[in-house]
Amino acid sequence: MNTDDALLAAAAPAATASSAADDEAAKKAKKHAFEMNKLSKRLHRQVGQAIADFNMIEAGDKVMVCLSGGKDSYAMLDILMNLQKRAPIRFELVAVNLDQKQPGFPADVLPRYLEGVGVPFHIETQDTYTIVKKHVPEGKTMCSLCSRLRRGILYRVARELGCNKIALGHHRDDMVVTLLMNMFFGSRMKGMPPKLVSDNGEFVVIRPLAYVAEPDLETWAVHREFPIIPCSLCGSQENLQRVLIKKMIREWDKEYPGRIDNMFTAMGNITLSHMMDRQLFPFTTIAPTGKPDPQGDKAFDEDDADDCGSPPTGAEGSASAAGPAVQTVRFV
Repeated sequence: MNTDDALLAAAAPAATASSAADDEAAKKAKKHAFEMNKLSKRLHRQVGQAIADFNMIEAGDKVMVCLSGGKDSYAMLDILMNLQKRAPIRFELVAVNLDQKQPGFPADVLPRYLEGVGVPFHIETQDTYTIVKKHVPEGKTMCSLCSRLRRGILYRVARELGCNKIALGHHRDDMVVTLLMNMFFGSRMKGMPPKLVSDNGEFVVIRPLAYVAEPDLETWAVHREFPIIPCSLCGSQENLQRVLIKKMIREWDKEYPGRIDNMFTAMGNITLSHMMDRQLFPFTTIAPTGKPDPQGDKAFDEDDADDCGSPPTGAEGSASAAGPAVQTVRFV
């Protein structure tokens, strides 16, 4: 065997190993692309379904998309821009960020990103950070005051920009957490609706991510490489009740998969006669009808989970539980 043959023989195992590694890498890349394509379709379907179910966006709307720099609002803008291109109606989007002058806030990140994706945008600069720090004692929750200040500013900006809709990036998990927060600490059965009129009566506020699970948004943010900006004003407040409840429902869902979906579906599947609100159901005037009612209460039976049926889970189930679509315009 000459020298060249010997070198080739010695290199053969290394070449084989390299080829195997390349094949494995190619398989992983193909699998990742497949999973991200599935995720993209799911996210766009869920957002489109929420928009249709609650008639969130109509022809001629100008929607102010509130962009915080977090994963949720980035994903909302990203998906709405894609749906805008294929929607059967014309509507406008304008991304708006409120720079609250937090120390170290990278003011160049969002303008650079928004210019890159080609969406109209407005950056509003207001020093709410100083106000909040001045009026909220160290260690106390800042969210309430911060939210009130931010809300008033964004209403003014929406008015100045000529927007009639305001889109917020709250998702399915946020809505469930809000329901539990109000039950645990407010003694009321109140959630976070997918659509409502602003408290000043001037705008319609929409939440296009209503059917979307937070873990999907986390994955999408990594895939799309959004330039995430953490909130240094309150991000370190790890003992916030909202954070603890979110952790709690994540643990529930890990132990009993589908529990968050079921809680979310229940919010659109309410039996008023089996609650206790006298303003919503005429308990005081109830009288026997003398006729059997298959939906009536089985007074001596305790609820049995096995008899409750299997409510639909996921965004598709949530959509059906929320009632029939208000419009026929489809975004998917």
